Amino acid sequence: MRVPTRAGTWAAPVTAQPVSHIYTLEDQTVRQVVHTSAGGDRPQVRFSNEFGTHPVRIGVARLALRAGNGATASIVPGTGQQLTFAGRTEAVIPAGGTLLSDAAGLVVPPGADLVISVYLPEKTEVGTITPRAFQTNQIGPGDLTEAVDLAGEPFATYVFLSGVSVRVRRSTSTIVAFGDSITRGVNTVENANHRWPDLLAARMRDGDLDRGVLNAGLSGNRLLTGPIGRTGRAGNNAAVGEAGLRRFNRDVLAQPGVSHVIVLLGVNDLGLNPPATAEELIAGHRELIAKGRAAGVTMIGGTLLPFGEYHGRLNNTVSRAKRDAFNRWMRTSGEYDAVIDFDRAVRDPAVPQRIAAAYDCGDHLHPSDAGMAAMAEAVPLELFR
Repeated sequence: MRVPTRAGTWAAPVTAQPVSHIYTLEDQTVRQVVHTSAGGDRPQVRFSNEFGTHPVRIGVARLALRAGNGATASIVPGTGQQLTFAGRTEAVIPAGGTLLSDAAGLVVPPGADLVISVYLPEKTEVGTITPRAFQTNQIGPGDLTEAVDLAGEPFATYVFLSGVSVRVRRSTSTIVAFGDSITRGVNTVENANHRWPDLLAARMRDGDLDRGVLNAGLSGNRLLTGPIGRTGRAGNNAAVGEAGLRRFNRDVLAQPGVSHVIVLLGVNDLGLNPPATAEELIAGHRELIAKGRAAGVTMIGGTLLPFGEYHGRLNNTVSRAKRDAFNRWMRTSGEYDAVIDFDRAVRDPAVPQRIAAAYDCGDHLHPSDAGMAAMAEAVPLELFR
């Protein structure tokens, strides 16, 4: 009999809270909703205080299936499970560290929503977050971890929460989507799970492919450069995250059951100061490829999306030429194990340097919900069979 293995079913890349936005919680419950990909049982929850400068004490933590959809944070009665940590109900996430729960006695259906409720009894500095959750989470007073309904103060990030894995009984593996705001889902409809990795996971379920799909996108993230260090040294640019080359081990290779990574990263390197050359960006991708292959991971690259008419520094002939050169390398070099042509999937056939109107959220950089669907459809499922 094959020993069951584990796969990631949801993840969020963590980063530091900008110094000007650090806040504290005390005697409050944080309830967060996550949208899973692969199904399984015996879920484990991973908490992170990687960028915090003080330990975080968890008084109580509970996991349950979510009731309803949209912005609700209600739970299905009877599904709640208390999380334990090495058999104890209380635990501490160390400053600069992580904490993994014991496996909980819950079956997680594929594509289900989970509710994770954490009671913080002591004054707690929130130094580790995932910006732009695109999911309404809730904070309420006191210990509300067992409450069926919690309609407290809404917030739009994830705090101290970085992953959920499940036990799987057949050949299930994890795919990580590694990128920036486009992968994060910026400007998609809130609470709809219309990010392209979510839609790819839905396609896989429809195609009877048992795969976890994890979103490791951070808005503003770059491959080559980024804030380095803990909260006190990261400043107000902290939310864009560490450079992709720096965070790749944590956000990709450390995920349970990872077998494939889809890389869509580099547009911010081309347009933000100091701007990278196409050659520098290609060199960075070669380093990623080497890291992934050394870990036995299949490396899949994605062409950069068009950004013509975008209001930022990208909309110039130099940046457009660099993107074209990078995409040409991506398509023709054969250095990635496979290539997904996201550019071709969403560009305007009449004006290839811009996103097609039907796929443009309106800022000429980020795809709309329809554009996200086109990106998900552009991924050949045969890559994962």
